[in-house]
Amino acid sequence: MTRPAACLFDLDGLLLDTEPLHAQAWQAAAAHFGRSLRPEEVLALRGRRRLDCADQVRQWIHQSGGPCLSNAELLEVRQPIAEALLPQAAAMPGAQALVERCHALGIPMALATSSSREAVTLKSQPHPWLQLIERRVHGDDPELLAGKPAPDVFLLAARRLGVDPSDCWAFEDSIAGACSAQAAGCQVHVLLPNDGVCAQYPPEVICLQSLAELRL
Repeated sequence: MTRPAACLFDLDGLLLDTEPLHAQAWQAAAAHFGRSLRPEEVLALRGRRRLDCADQVRQWIHQSGGPCLSNAELLEVRQPIAEALLPQAAAMPGAQALVERCHALGIPMALATSSSREAVTLKSQPHPWLQLIERRVHGDDPELLAGKPAPDVFLLAARRLGVDPSDCWAFEDSIAGACSAQAAGCQVHVLLPNDGVCAQYPPEVICLQSLAELRL
């Protein structure tokens, strides 16, 4: 098997089991303003940047007869909830072993995440193995023009590693993230969520039930 020139990793729901915690925080924030989020709405938020999610949630709140909020007003409620929850996130099965294997083989790695630098620091503290991924593109990176599903985050990660995106393996769990990586030209591996099926994702992705399935 030909190894990739680099591996580009999402974080939430891929390396760390944060998605249920993010969902809980968005649901609580919306409920504070009188709006209950449906399961399909929570799913639509996966993989997207915080401000993009806030834009969407406050639109749902207003469309349902709730107040017309700013992102700052919504996030003032949401962020303390998320910050209390996220350090509890466990590593996804096989994630640490995969990162350590890439490091041992000398395969360059980059984090391509929608999370802000501050949020990544918060979530990463209990997981020192994540420090093996030295190159990072965060959702609030000043060079990042558009968040997932736009391809920018993966293009920027590949550029910082000095490799062609088409020679990279990208690892994702969300539909938005998979579309982003595919649009960047990467070979995309999708870790299926518990409620996910491969047919929901773009064609030609490689679907995994666990990162432990992958062999390098």
